[in-house]
Amino acid sequence: MPAFPRDELDAMVAHWLDTNRRCEEIGDWRPLADLYTEDATYGWNIGPGQDFMAVGRDEIRDLALGAEMGGLDGWAYPYQSILVDERGGEVVGFWKQVADARRPDGTPYEVAGIGGSWFRYAGNRQWSWQRDWFDLGNVTAVFLEMMKAGALSDGMKRRLERASSGEPVPGYYRRGETPVPLW
Repeated sequence: MPAFPRDELDAMVAHWLDTNRRCEEIGDWRPLADLYTEDATYGWNIGPGQDFMAVGRDEIRDLALGAEMGGLDGWAYPYQSILVDERGGEVVGFWKQVADARRPDGTPYEVAGIGGSWFRYAGNRQWSWQRDWFDLGNVTAVFLEMMKAGALSDGMKRRLERASSGEPVPGYYRRGETPVPLW
């Protein structure tokens, strides 16, 4: 793992957070793809039998940041804490998942538990990989609560229909069969 100057990594994190905030504002995360190398990978686990993996900047743009974030326009992912390892060129960020929809009592729908991203820096203001984690049980609980309250966006309804169609979903693999290792 290459070492990087701490100032360079701190500048990358600031650039990432700024770009992430702008993407949240426009409801489109695809511009974040420019912050990955051409051959970067981005993946996460989806439960005991399934993983997601996007390989290359185009798949990251189209699948991870496009299709997978589809329906989450209006959601915010505020980072709560960020840890930087300049010796290993790695960054870990802990974030929340907060919907723009509100409960009848006025509080926002928010995924409980801890979510986060682990990044490997490649230099030149780009990540070479990203791995995410989140509490799937809490995500499911919030989506079900929103569904029962009629608070799901049309995009989220389409995304859930796609997931439950029985058709293969690009980027989804049986556990342990991703094109590159998840961990």
